[in-house]
Amino acid sequence: MKVKFKAFAQFSLVALLAAACTSDPDSAGLEYMPDMYRSPAIEPYVDYGEVRGQINDSVKMLRSAMIPPRYVIPYAGTDSATVHTLLPYHRLPGRLFAASHGLYQYDLSSNEDVDFEYKNAAADVNPLKLTSKEVADKIFADGKALYQINCNHCHGEKGDGEGPMVKSGAYTGAAVLSGLAIQEGQMFYSIYYGKGMMGAHASLLNKKEIWTLVHYVRKFQDAKYGTFDANGAPAWGSLAPVADTSAKK
Repeated sequence: MKVKFKAFAQFSLVALLAAACTSDPDSAGLEYMPDMYRSPAIEPYVDYGEVRGQINDSVKMLRSAMIPPRYVIPYAGTDSATVHTLLPYHRLPGRLFAASHGLYQYDLSSNEDVDFEYKNAAADVNPLKLTSKEVADKIFADGKALYQINCNHCHGEKGDGEGPMVKSGAYTGAAVLSGLAIQEGQMFYSIYYGKGMMGAHASLLNKKEIWTLVHYVRKFQDAKYGTFDANGAPAWGSLAPVADTSAKK
């Protein structure tokens, strides 16, 4: 009896495996327990206003991208400088930013001047310091990678406002970064909450990444920015912007 049961079990196993096979070379075959080894699809940017041809007007203008709950602090290790850099941004978007930039789930400034917080951001200083050539090279390399992904398509590879989106005619008004006459804190604010035609990047980039981008953008304004002389001293001076193009962003 035991031998017969063993033979039956072996035959059943072979039959089960054979049934899973398919002649389609692009098919994985029959999967008996897919939930055990496949992660469920996470689609954080689904537009629930139109799903498979079904239109839902009540949510078409609402943000669907998943964002963390308010006031949570991301874990950033134990380095105090990094932790401090990644703490929630202390400045608020202007009171009209919900309508102009879709920041519906943010606390908004109550000041009548919609640029009140933006103007105050001029006093903010980049916490990522260019303390040596090695440090600067690393920041610029990281900044270039972030720029290629998030900025190049509009602002162009050289920051001249001639990115592929602009050249194609699909988008206009990209700021000329090489002549941007705003302080680095205002650059940060503009990237974080958006400004003019540019949308907010707070859900795409963390604060350290945005400050890294600010360093990279300043390189467009001064080729010597972030360079050092033979003695290891900074070789760049104060930046002299050409013109304020931030209103075109």
